[in-house]
Order: sequence, then C-alpha cells, then structure tokens
Amino acid sequence: MRTDDLIDALAADAGRGSEPAPPRRLAFVAGLGGLAALLLVLGWLQARPDLGQAILGPMFWVKAIYTGLLGLAGYLAVERLSRPGGSGRRGWIIGAVVFGACAVAGIYQAITSPDVQAALKLLHGYSWRSCSPRILVLGLPMLALGLWALRGMAPTRPGLAGFAMGLFSGGVVATVYGLHCPEHTFTFLALWYSLGVLALGLIGGWAGRWLLRW
Repeated sequence: MRTDDLIDALAADAGRGSEPAPPRRLAFVAGLGGLAALLLVLGWLQARPDLGQAILGPMFWVKAIYTGLLGLAGYLAVERLSRPGGSGRRGWIIGAVVFGACAVAGIYQAITSPDVQAALKLLHGYSWRSCSPRILVLGLPMLALGLWALRGMAPTRPGLAGFAMGLFSGGVVATVYGLHCPEHTFTFLALWYSLGVLALGLIGGWAGRWLLRW
C-alpha cells in the first residue's frame, strides 16, 4: 500500500471514530493563549496609560474587530483542517476579505494625506519597529499549545493546519496587544499588525509540516 493510500485509510478511520471535539479544544487553546498574552502585556509591555480614554474612541474597537476577525478566520480554517480531509476554505476567504478591506482603507488614508511626511507618519506611527516582533513573541505560547492540541486531532494537511493555527494565535494575541499599542491608523494596522499575524502563520506552517505529520 502506498503511503498516501495509508494516510487516506487512517483519515477515514479517524473520521468514523470518536470525535476529538476540535471546537472545545480550540476554545481551550484560545483561552490559555489569550491569558498568556494578557499576562505578558501587563507584566512586560504595560497597558497604555490612556487606556480608559482610548476605549471610548472608535479606533480602539476597530483594531480589536480587525484582529479579532483575523483570529476568527484562522479558527474557522484550523477547525476544518483539524479534521480528516478538511480544507479551511471559508476561513481563508474571510481572512482575505478582512485583510483586503483594511489594506484598502490604509492605502486610502495614505494617498489622501497632505504630503509624503504625513503619509509616512501614518505608516510608521510610534512603534513600527517593535509592533510585529511583539505580536510574534506574544503569540508563541498560544501557537505552541495549539500545535500540541492539533497532534491529538486528525489533520491530513499538516502545513496548512499549522499555518491556520498561527493565524488563529496571531489574531487572538494581536487583539490583546491592542491594550498596550497606541497606534490608530488603518495604514499602520494593515501593515505591521498583519505582518505580526502572518509571521506566526508562517512559523506555524513550517512547524506543522514536521510536528503534525502522520
């Protein structure tokens, strides 16, 4: 029997067996991963000093909605990919649409700026050098826990499953990171927040190819 045939047979048998309850496991991963990110933000980065005022403004919630939707897209993808033969198509579509909308808004903000310096200010903000790396660091605990949880499920596309788990982790922790980050432009959000989430996805995809193989 060829290796691919054996994997297909094992996947079919896993599908007939007891369900590993991916939604419950993924909710557990998100809860612990979000808590770890919150503790890191409060103990390492500190909450932004104007948090009480910031939560009254719309952009604080726009950031949270954007990153939350990226996390939802990753969740929908990994929830399907954790099962035999899952594709994650719905999650990919939602993620692409959400990112595309934010990117269009960011480009519009930049091109309608008064001058080049103003556009660069929108792009760089106050923390462009540290934003993506911090999201990456905050997301590593959740990603590691998520990959461990996936090993107890039945993904037949390990690289894609790991990538989706990385996006899920990135969306969750980027939302928590908003408690610290003072940036408030679509231009900044579309680039630096998205790069941090994507970096976790790429690491998850690379690690998943090895850790999630049958």
